[in-house]
Amino acid sequence: MIKATPAARKLYLYLAALFITSLVVSNLIFQKFFYWYPFDWEVLGFSLFELSVGILPYPITFLITDIISEIFGKKSANQVVIAGIFASFFSIGILLIAGEVPAMETSPVDDATFHKVFAMSPLAVLASMIAYLSAQFVDIRIYHFWKNLTKGKHLWLRNNFSTFASQIIDSTTVILLLCSFGLLPWELFWGLVISSVIFKILVAAFDTPFLYLFVWVIRREFKLKVGEEIQL
Repeated sequence: MIKATPAARKLYLYLAALFITSLVVSNLIFQKFFYWYPFDWEVLGFSLFELSVGILPYPITFLITDIISEIFGKKSANQVVIAGIFASFFSIGILLIAGEVPAMETSPVDDATFHKVFAMSPLAVLASMIAYLSAQFVDIRIYHFWKNLTKGKHLWLRNNFSTFASQIIDSTTVILLLCSFGLLPWELFWGLVISSVIFKILVAAFDTPFLYLFVWVIRREFKLKVGEEIQL
C-alpha cells in the first residue's frame, strides 16, 4: 500500500462524483420506461427487455466501486457508498421542499406537472437506498473476498462474480419495495426483475474490458503493482 498523492486524491474525488451523480439521477428518472428488443424473447409471458430508464446509469455505480475497490481498497469504496446514501437522502429533502413551494402562473412547469414527475421520487429513493445499501456492501465484500483469494489476480473473476450477485439482490429488492409501496403494479414484478437482472448481468460482462483498461491506466500512472492499493 502506497501513500496517496494529490493526483490520486483528485482521481478518487472524480470517481466519487461520477458515482454519486449516477446514483441520484437513476432515482430521479426511474418513472420513465422503455423497451429494447434485440431478441424476440419472452420469460413468464413478459418480453425482454422492458425496463426503467433509471437502470441506464445504475450499472456505472458498480463499475466505479470496483475501480475504487481495486485501486483504493475496501475502506475507500465503503466511504463512497455511504456518501451516495447521504446524497440520495439529501435529494429527497430538496424534492419535498420544492414540491411544497407553489408555482407562479407564468412558470413553464406548473405544480401538477412537477408532482406528476417527482411526487413518487422520495419513495423511489427510499426503496432504492434499501436495495442499494444491501447490494453495494455485498458487491464490495465479495469483490475483496475474491481479490484476497486470487492474490490480486483474475480481475475479471471478482468483477463479474461480485456484480452478478449484487445486481440480483438490488433488482429483486428495489422492485419488491416499489410494488409494495404501490408505485408499480404487482403483475409487472417478475417481468421487471428478470429483465433487470439479465440486462445488468450483460452490462457487467460488457464493462469488464473497460475495468481492465481503467485499472491498467491507473496502475501505470501511479506505478502500482498487481494487488497494490493507494492509501488515502
